[in-house]
Amino acid sequence: MHTDSTTATGLRTDTDIIVIGAGPAGLMLAAELRLAGARVIVLEKENTPTEESRGMGFTARTLEVFDQRGLLPRLGELHRSPGGHFGSVPINFAVGDGSHASVTGISQARTVAMLGEWAEELGADVRYGHRLTGFAGTDESVEAYAQGPAGELRLSASYLVGCDGSRSVVRTSGGFAFPGTDATAELLLADVKDLELPALWSGERRPGGMLLAAPLGEGVMRVVVSEHGRTPRSRTEPPLFSEVADAWKRVSGDDISGATPVWVSSFGDAARQASEYRRGRVLLAGDAAHIHLPASGQGMNVSIQDAVNLGWKLGAVVTGRSAPALLDTYHAERHPVGAELLRNTRAQAVLFLGGSEMQPLRDVLTTVFRTEGAAHHLAGLVSGLDIRYDVGPGAHPLIGRRMPKTELLLDDGRTTTTTELLHPARGLLLTLGTGPEPRRVARGWADRVDVVLSRLRHMPRTPSDPPSPLSEPQAVLVRPDGYVAWVSDDNGGDDGLSEALRRHFGDPLD
Repeated sequence: MHTDSTTATGLRTDTDIIVIGAGPAGLMLAAELRLAGARVIVLEKENTPTEESRGMGFTARTLEVFDQRGLLPRLGELHRSPGGHFGSVPINFAVGDGSHASVTGISQARTVAMLGEWAEELGADVRYGHRLTGFAGTDESVEAYAQGPAGELRLSASYLVGCDGSRSVVRTSGGFAFPGTDATAELLLADVKDLELPALWSGERRPGGMLLAAPLGEGVMRVVVSEHGRTPRSRTEPPLFSEVADAWKRVSGDDISGATPVWVSSFGDAARQASEYRRGRVLLAGDAAHIHLPASGQGMNVSIQDAVNLGWKLGAVVTGRSAPALLDTYHAERHPVGAELLRNTRAQAVLFLGGSEMQPLRDVLTTVFRTEGAAHHLAGLVSGLDIRYDVGPGAHPLIGRRMPKTELLLDDGRTTTTTELLHPARGLLLTLGTGPEPRRVARGWADRVDVVLSRLRHMPRTPSDPPSPLSEPQAVLVRPDGYVAWVSDDNGGDDGLSEALRRHFGDPLD
């Protein structure tokens, strides 16, 4: 539970951070903030955790994120899926070494339950049944107002983050510009029981529209239908299942009205992105920052990665380890990712929702996507594995990219991996057979950067062995989110290390 405290300016605060929304982004952010030592209160308008499952799996990059926090065992058995599609055009996501393969069959509700349990174990204060009614910010704090089971609630914090979805109250009330395009089509969705249909994983086109059917396990089938010429509707409530069944019959000729609906929803192909992810002490993450056609399962995955990028930075700022300017890198790094997300989902919408006039293009792309180069490019684009941040100077190919999982042999003879070393969400300086200079430089950041003396457990021995991204002697600085901020030269030198430490971790201890 939180306790009241006073800031350096004498202002009373109830917590360090207020997060609005307990979906995947909000809960991931809350957990990351707790790992960084920040106090956080999460306000969620719904009375219970969601049972809806818009997202049904994870891309390879999200799997890495969960692995670096030790979360994969909480999800149980995982089923890797090498197949995928780009706007209904098939792609092999397991090209090359197979690292782009995703996981299917994990409902968003299950993901939310796992993240909520983890966040609360870490000490996050998650409050359901609390609807944000407004907020006001100053140069020094933010005050939020909510309506909860006990009446009106007023909270003060250093920062407020909107993780409250596509209709974000934080975004609209905070004056964030949200340019883009309105929906041109509406798709109806229903998760149902008592229905047997052949799977249509990539969608099937009929003269009147498009159909998709996907078995979700435990006797549940997801059906999605889009009718050509159907005008998008402004809805305040989900559609009735009868509306979905009627549309399915018009497009397919089949009657599914006897099925038992579990969840019914609608969505469109609107594409919008907040012009800025931060306005002073108010920030946006996840669907509050970007909306798009939910193509290739990217929405929830990009939202979780937003939260991981923001969490360690915001935690470092509110605990006094870094200056507020560090938060500017959140927009600088994640806004281009969101822009690319909109670009590729817009392209997929044209392929996915277009009629027979688009079939020649689909046929051509089906042939193109079979080539390894095209498949590798699109798999990296959709999975997020091709992300490279501008983290500062340096020519090494790992700088700005995520640290690949690497087996290490520690000085005491134990073995570990870079992924395991990132579980505490602290900075990491790996010294792979280098001299003492990098360790000496890093002493001033000992409260936020762990220095690990190690060697590579497996070194390539023949030209046919897979190449290692690292060599010895070498030193590598890794941020808490797993991205590489600095790599020494081939001789293990430390040129630029102190600048990289300051840039990403603030000033050293006295």
